[in-house]
Amino acid sequence: MDELGSAAPEGGNGAVQRPRLEDVAARVGLSTASVSLVLRGVPGPSRNTRQRVLKAAAELGYRPDRTASALASKRSRLLGVMIDIHNAFQGELVEHLHTAAEQVGYDLVLSTQTRTRDENTAIDTLLAYRCEALILIGPVAPVPFLADLDRKAPVISVGRRVVGAGLDVVRSADDDGVGQIVDHLAGLGHRAIVYVDGGKGAIATDRRRGYRSAMRQHGLDERIRILHGDLTEEAGDKAGRQLLDGGELPTAVVTFNDRSAIGMLTALWRAGVDVPGEVSVVGYDDSPLSRLTCFDLTTVSQNAEEQARQAVLAAVERLDHGRTEPREIVLAPSLVVRGTTAQPR
Repeated sequence: MDELGSAAPEGGNGAVQRPRLEDVAARVGLSTASVSLVLRGVPGPSRNTRQRVLKAAAELGYRPDRTASALASKRSRLLGVMIDIHNAFQGELVEHLHTAAEQVGYDLVLSTQTRTRDENTAIDTLLAYRCEALILIGPVAPVPFLADLDRKAPVISVGRRVVGAGLDVVRSADDDGVGQIVDHLAGLGHRAIVYVDGGKGAIATDRRRGYRSAMRQHGLDERIRILHGDLTEEAGDKAGRQLLDGGELPTAVVTFNDRSAIGMLTALWRAGVDVPGEVSVVGYDDSPLSRLTCFDLTTVSQNAEEQARQAVLAAVERLDHGRTEPREIVLAPSLVVRGTTAQPR
């Protein structure tokens, strides 16, 4: 029943008809063009008009027919996002991407990477859904592949530095972020600071370089020690067991990301090592897991909300405003000090 007490219209077979744009327009006494502007988030209509239209749409249960709209305008207004489902930070980033996209009248299509579903498959799915631009979070594909992909649909690389592909990049200054960690630990008095690496790729390279550079700046060249690792908790756990088997422990461990840090914490706690009393541990990403009381992990924030806003803005500039020159947005990371770091004994 609507607010006037009349039932929703029924079709000839008694089925309830789906509310149309015309129904919303009739409810508020506006043209369908004006209602469409509001529902697509296009600037122009007043705040009062927007509120009236959105209220009427909600009351009628109106949902835009994206397929019909895409056919009429020859645009899908969809942004494709590739995400690693095992990465909590990327999940948080997607939440912010949804908000930023909705504010400018776009929606997202998500395509996942899993242990059995690679990057190429995820990207092919996004193209099949007619996504107008692709937001790739931490892509590992070769630069020539990304450059060719950008000719099919604008590509925004989030997190990874990409040189020479002519596409947009939104990332954090990863080398500076790790440098802030080493500065923090050195300021507490740590000298034996070990780094657990993140494997191959531009992001891992930048963070590894940040560790080496910061250690040298503090006169700790001879203390540089890098352990093999990757993006997973298992890698952190393995690195932790390697340290425990190696005799004297370092006083601090820096890991490639929060997942690796949580693996490291697990290995140390299992062996009865006090954190931060005996060993300080630091992650990277400020993921939701790092904020849990049980971990209370010192880490580095990449400002996921601003990365998402800038990524959507880059896509809109390419799609709606015709920008062709590639841009790189580098955001300053910030250290988040919690309970896993302290002065060495």
